[in-house]
Amino acid sequence: MTDRNGSLVALAWGTVLLVSDLTDALFKAFSGRIPGNLPWAKVGLLAAGLVLSSLVKRLRPLRPFYFVTFVFFLALVLTGLARQTSWWSGRFGGGGVSFTKGYSGIYILDCGVALAVLLAMWLVKRRRSEFYLVKGDLRAPIEPVRWLGIRKGESWRTFGWIFAVVAALAVAIPTVFSAHPAPGAAGRAAVLLPAVLLFAAINAFNEEVYFRASFLSTLVGVVGRGHALLIASAFFGLAHYLYGSPGGIIGFLMTAFLGWILAKSMLETKGFLWPWFIHFLSDAIVFLYYALTFVRS
Repeated sequence: MTDRNGSLVALAWGTVLLVSDLTDALFKAFSGRIPGNLPWAKVGLLAAGLVLSSLVKRLRPLRPFYFVTFVFFLALVLTGLARQTSWWSGRFGGGGVSFTKGYSGIYILDCGVALAVLLAMWLVKRRRSEFYLVKGDLRAPIEPVRWLGIRKGESWRTFGWIFAVVAALAVAIPTVFSAHPAPGAAGRAAVLLPAVLLFAAINAFNEEVYFRASFLSTLVGVVGRGHALLIASAFFGLAHYLYGSPGGIIGFLMTAFLGWILAKSMLETKGFLWPWFIHFLSDAIVFLYYALTFVRS
C-alpha cells in the first residue's frame, strides 16, 4: 500500500468512527448523556471533509464518500427535527396510535433519508449498477471463507438461502426467550402480519441503501475491497450498539458480522437482491416481536 493510499484509508476509517454511534456511546459512558448538538457536529465534520477533499488534490478520491455521507447525515438530522415537531408527533406518536400508523410515521421519514442517499449516489455515479441498485447475479460465485466453511466453487445461489435462514434463526432464538407473549397475543399479532412484512421490507431496503450501498459504492475503488467491507460492517454494528435489538456488545458483534456478509453479497453479486432478502428475513422476526410487544401493552 502506498503512503497516499494509506492516508486515504486512515482518513476514511477516522471519519467513519467519528460520525458513527461510537461517539454517542462514549459520551453516554463518560458523561451520562449524549449532547443534543452532536448530530450537527457530525454533519459539520462531513461538510469539512467534503470541502477539504474538493480543495486538496490527493484527497479528491474521497470526495464522493464525503458527499454521499454528508447527505445521509444531513437527511438524518432534518428528519429527526421533523419527528420532534408537535404536528408530526400528534399524528404518529403518543398513546392510542395504532401499530401500523406509528411505524408508518417512522418509515415515511426514513424513506426520505434513503431517497436522499439514492439521489446523492446517482449524482456521483450516474448509473444504478454503480451503486448496486440492480438485482445482481444471484448465482455469482462466492469468494471462499475458510473459517465459515465456504469452499471454492460455491455460489450465492446456495449460500444466500442458507445464510438467510441461519441469520433469521439467530435473531429468532433470543427473541422467543425475551418475548413472553400474553395469552392470545399471537392471534392478535397475526392481524398485524401484513404490516410486519411491509415494514421489514422497507427497513431492509432503506438500511441496505445507506448502510451498505453508500459506503461500498464510494469507498471500494479508493480504500480497497477489504477496508470497504470492514468500514461498512463496523458502522452498521455501531449503529446497533445503543439502539439495536439486541443492543450492547452482543448486538454490535451480531450486526457487524451480518453487515459484513450483506456487504460481501452486494459486492460479489454486484446487486441489491441478496443482501435485501437476507436482511428482510431477519427484520421480519424483529418486527414480529415488536407486534407481539404492541398487542401486549
